[in-house]
Amino acid sequence: MIRIWFKVLKKDKILKQYVFEKQGVIDYSEFFEYVRESCENLDIPTPIIIKTHLFHYAKYNTLKFRKDDFVENVDFDYLVLENLFS
Repeated sequence: MIRIWFKVLKKDKILKQYVFEKQGVIDYSEFFEYVRESCENLDIPTPIIIKTHLFHYAKYNTLKFRKDDFVENVDFDYLVLENLFS
């Protein structure tokens, strides 16, 4: 089962959070859809995802998007993704 914890942080405080869940194993070709759907549930813009983001998430099971990773202006400091092992 895929479980990814999305946290919207500002000044190291969690403003919003969401856990994305889906049956099966992670498919990195669908990673953008996981992020898009979760951002929609958090009511925030979707960040730009590049190959380096995918490699970092695959290797360290965590990923941090900064304000520069968004096309639109955001009122938070980071969007953090963490893999929740089940």
